[in-house]
Amino acid sequence: MIFTKLLARKMAVPLLALGALAGCQSGQRESVDLLVTNATVYTVDSTFSKAEAFAVKDGKFVAVGSTDDLKSRYSAAKEVDAKGQFIYPGFYDAHCHFYRYALALPSADLVGTTSWKAVIQKLQENRKKYPQAAWLTGRGWDQNDWPNKQFPTKDTLDQLFPDVPVLITRVDGHAAVVNQKALDLAGVTARTPISGGTITRDAQGRLTGLLVDNATRLVSSKIPDPATAESNRLLLQAQQNCLAVGLTSLADAGLDRSDVDQMAALQQQGQLKLRLYAMLNPTPANRTHYLKNGPILTDQLTVNSFKVYADGALGSRGACLVKPYADRPKETGFLLSTVKEFRALAKELAASKFQMNTHAIGDSANRIILNIYGEALKGQKDRRWRIEHAQVVTPADMPKFGQFGIVPSVQPTHATSDMYWAGERLGAERLKTAYAYAELLKQYGRLALGSDFPVEDINPLYGFHSAVARQDAKNFPKGGFQMENAISRPDALRGMTTWAAHAAFEEKRKGQIKPGMLADFVVMGTDLLTAPNEQLRNAPVLQTWIGGQQAYQKQ
Repeated sequence: MIFTKLLARKMAVPLLALGALAGCQSGQRESVDLLVTNATVYTVDSTFSKAEAFAVKDGKFVAVGSTDDLKSRYSAAKEVDAKGQFIYPGFYDAHCHFYRYALALPSADLVGTTSWKAVIQKLQENRKKYPQAAWLTGRGWDQNDWPNKQFPTKDTLDQLFPDVPVLITRVDGHAAVVNQKALDLAGVTARTPISGGTITRDAQGRLTGLLVDNATRLVSSKIPDPATAESNRLLLQAQQNCLAVGLTSLADAGLDRSDVDQMAALQQQGQLKLRLYAMLNPTPANRTHYLKNGPILTDQLTVNSFKVYADGALGSRGACLVKPYADRPKETGFLLSTVKEFRALAKELAASKFQMNTHAIGDSANRIILNIYGEALKGQKDRRWRIEHAQVVTPADMPKFGQFGIVPSVQPTHATSDMYWAGERLGAERLKTAYAYAELLKQYGRLALGSDFPVEDINPLYGFHSAVARQDAKNFPKGGFQMENAISRPDALRGMTTWAAHAAFEEKRKGQIKPGMLADFVVMGTDLLTAPNEQLRNAPVLQTWIGGQQAYQKQ
């Protein structure tokens, strides 16, 4: 159902002309399924070479070279004349939340709201659209974008929605505001104990409705999952959104066995074409099952890692810092589990074949996790354990990425989203070693790039632009934010293709256009290596192919 039905329709723009190869079926030529010619192909191989053409058979590239050479050697069931358009390996988001993104599609989109009043308006519109929904949910608000920059309270939610539970999540996913109905359903009171989070109270000791980190789960865990048929529909809708921006592989960070099984079933049915690298939640049930049965390594699905949370987010002051926040001198943030628990998990995973991928934002969290990694790995430098985000790292801890062989998995749009207020949290000196992508690349030699969607937009070109120009959607600031930590365009492309694959032990199957690799590729009319910075974000994807089959075509 996801493959385009418009291949035979005449397009208004010069997309790839696809048709059956007629005549000239020479006996000397090898038969292949697909031959793409007259393209500008960025192979992203070890030498970052360019080519004109490639051949595909049984879902894999079998030859890459010049148009004349490949046409003389191969007879194709389908031949595509690319007419000079630009072809890249399929884009790979090295850190996102695809499953959560899909299930949240019916929620109110609060990204970009400029006031609490605007948030309320969006919630009212969403309630009218889904009047029978058991819960009213939304995601994406950021008080830093509002005039007073103050966290909201539940008062207005209680007045407008007294009979339906409300939970609206901050843009980083580490804080939420809920109404009294939701608190009552979850049994949360001013006396509810919490570790690794905050149940916020006002000066009189009353609940404000603001929950941070682990406290949010007290309420979110009460939201019922949609029926399987509905969640499948949402997953396929989310897939279409991903294909439209050139994504062919995703690293979904934080899944349970049931989530993995559901998406694997859709893959086996041929409905879910996206390739998935699943990071598992380290629950006792997940560890018992997967550590006993071992990793899953197929062309469609990789399950060989656990996703761990060391701390919260900088925007909600849950990131764990070595020294106090510049704007809250008595607060340093907090860890979401104890050091003892992190160390025990690392020891358990070091004895297995699984990666440990840990969310670490603050410099204290990064230091603690890096040291625990070093202790647990004992010199094993190709286990590819990962730090997800690596957002604030002290100069003293930065070399540990190379020393211990730790993969930095970063999201470039975080830098350009946070740059407006990150200095307030960290102070000028500490900000210099935040979002330090060039330095992380120097230490490890590779950089896996992702988006963290739905925290940020799903479009990987936003991250590409942020990585190389260090600017946001408004091309601000002029000259870029902390340009000493920008990375080159070739490295940014590697980060969202072959280096993302490396971070998942998939580099022998994905991320390059060369013989033996899975034939996933993206067709664009824009040269990402030479186009002006201001054209990068909105460069349209014309076609997305997975396994030599067309999965998306721009209409």
